[in-house]
Amino acid sequence: MTDKTVLITGTSTGIGLETALGAARAGWRVVATMRDLGKAGALNEAAAAAGVAGLIEVRRLDVTDAASARDCVSGVVADHGALHAVINNAGAGHVGTLEVDGVEAARRVMEVNFFGVLNTTAAALPHLRASGGRVIAVSSVGGVVGQPFNEAYCAAKFAVEGYLESLAPVAATVGVDVTLVEPGAVASEFVANVGIPDDRTEMTERLGPYAAAMDAYLTRTAGAFAAAQSSHDAAAVVVAVLTAERPALRVQTSDGARAFVGTKLADPDGAKVLGLTGTWVA
Repeated sequence: MTDKTVLITGTSTGIGLETALGAARAGWRVVATMRDLGKAGALNEAAAAAGVAGLIEVRRLDVTDAASARDCVSGVVADHGALHAVINNAGAGHVGTLEVDGVEAARRVMEVNFFGVLNTTAAALPHLRASGGRVIAVSSVGGVVGQPFNEAYCAAKFAVEGYLESLAPVAATVGVDVTLVEPGAVASEFVANVGIPDDRTEMTERLGPYAAAMDAYLTRTAGAFAAAQSSHDAAAVVVAVLTAERPALRVQTSDGARAFVGTKLADPDGAKVLGLTGTWVA
C-alpha cells in the first residue's frame, strides 16, 4: 500500500505519534505533521527503531492557520501525486470553568480542536474526492458526554462531532468516507498539557467557590487515568479505521469508551443517523 498517502496532524506525542507508526507499519506513506518541528525527535527515533523511517516524513502544520493547512496539503500532493486520507489528531485540553476562566479560554480551545479540524479537512477535501479517500477525526467520549470542568474541551469536541456527522452523508455523495474515533481516558502527554499542576492547592484556591468540586473532580480523574488505555492501543483503532474497507461513522477505542458513550447514544456506531440523513441527499 505504499502508493497510499495519509496526512496526520499532532504527531509529536501520544496517539498521533503511535498512529503515524502504525500507519507506516500498515504500508502507508505517512506525512506526520506538527506545529513545532523541534519536537520531532521522539517520532523520528521511534520510526527508526520500528524500521519504518523510510515511510514517515515530518512536515510543519499549524492547524489553527488555514494558510498553513493549505500549503502543507498542496505540498504533499505536489510531492506524492495524491492524498488518500487525513487524520485530524491535533488537540488541546483545558480544565477550568467559565466564571473563572472566561470566554477567551474556550475560544483558544475551539481554535485548535474545532477550527483546526475544519482548516485541515477543507484543504484536503478536493484531493480526497479525487482519490476516493477518507477523513478521520480523533474526537473523544467528551464529544458525546459533557464532563465537569471540561466545558471548553467538550464543547469543541461536540462541535467536531456535529460538524462531521453532518458532513458525512454529503461527503459520501462524492466518494469520501468520514469517521469519528472516540477514545476514553488515554495515558499520554495530552493529560500533562491541560494545566493540572502536581500541587493542586493553587489551582483549587483560584477557583474560589468551585474549589471543592474541582478537588473532587481531580481525585476522580487521577483514578481514571491510572487505568487509562495506552496511546498505542488507541492508535491501533485509528489505524484499523484507516485501513478498513468501509469504516463506521463513529468508532470507540475501548469497551469502556463504548459503555460511556452508550449511556447517551442509542446509536453508538452512527449507522442509524447516517441511514436517516443519507436519504436526505440521495
